[in-house]
Amino acid sequence: MALTEAPGFWDDHEKAEKIMSSVRKLKNRIEPWKELLGELSDIEAMYELAEESGSSEDETELREMISSARQKFEELNVLNLLSGEVDDSSAFITIHSGAGGTEAEDWASMLSRMYTRWAERHGYKVEVVDLLEAEGGIKSVTMQIDGDYVYGHLKGEAGIHRLVRISPFDSNARRHTSFASVFVFPVLDDSIEVDIRPEDLRIDTYRAGGKGGQHVNKTDSAVRFTHIPTGIVVACQSERSQIFNRQACMSMLRAKLYEYYREQKEKENAKFAAEKKDISWGNQIRSYVFQPYTMVKDHRTKCESGNIQAVMDGDIDQFMDAYLVAKWKGLPMDAGDDDENM
Repeated sequence: MALTEAPGFWDDHEKAEKIMSSVRKLKNRIEPWKELLGELSDIEAMYELAEESGSSEDETELREMISSARQKFEELNVLNLLSGEVDDSSAFITIHSGAGGTEAEDWASMLSRMYTRWAERHGYKVEVVDLLEAEGGIKSVTMQIDGDYVYGHLKGEAGIHRLVRISPFDSNARRHTSFASVFVFPVLDDSIEVDIRPEDLRIDTYRAGGKGGQHVNKTDSAVRFTHIPTGIVVACQSERSQIFNRQACMSMLRAKLYEYYREQKEKENAKFAAEKKDISWGNQIRSYVFQPYTMVKDHRTKCESGNIQAVMDGDIDQFMDAYLVAKWKGLPMDAGDDDENM
């Protein structure tokens, strides 16, 4: 804090903002533990009171205090697992519809809503950066979710997601299986260096999609970057200005290249391969079953929930936390279908 109070600290506003952001993140990690220690002192005092009084009401209150403290401890313990270089960053999340046609396009739209609701539950800001709509829903969408540790929480969501339900598009009410892929990569700040040579880029501009009438774009404001050496493609059409779309594309490209080069260096291509892997049967990391029963099951961690409506409304922290814990413990986490009935 001495640095923030030094004369001239705010002369370089951009640098000062970064330092203040780091201070805020550290406070957000330390202060909750201090609060939990205070709650433990209250629990000790309540225990002594309940022991002396023998009151059932005091015992009930004590149990509630212990339960609340245990839940906070588990949440803070998971936060401690987010220690990667970019775990505290915001994130881009891309969803592609896969095998299943109209069904899969609707499924991609449902997943988009699920992650949007999850972000809203945590007070994160969500912006759609690129969207390719289809008759049944979404062909692909890229969203930027801004907040502390968004990437750390979302990184385990990368992979193939499978939906099983009675199709609302089938007049014979048959059960259909649909697939969509999810890819997550961090929003990088300037402290993370990624070398992008101008000669390695192909830049295309095109007219962004509109709703018709006065909303139709009359200029080529949408931008697509292709990184020739790796074949990575990013696009943005969320802004009316081509300049802002170029900036957003460069941000996404830096993030994707960071992931790509890191995985190449470590020879662990799981995340990058997740988006390029066949979006079909046998590759899924999680299944969402609506009929003949309701169940969401993660095939890597075996974490499951029967409350599928809550999950689709953004209640997915249990799956994220289970992934982080399993990763920390070094447990094997192979995607695929380990249950023929799922």
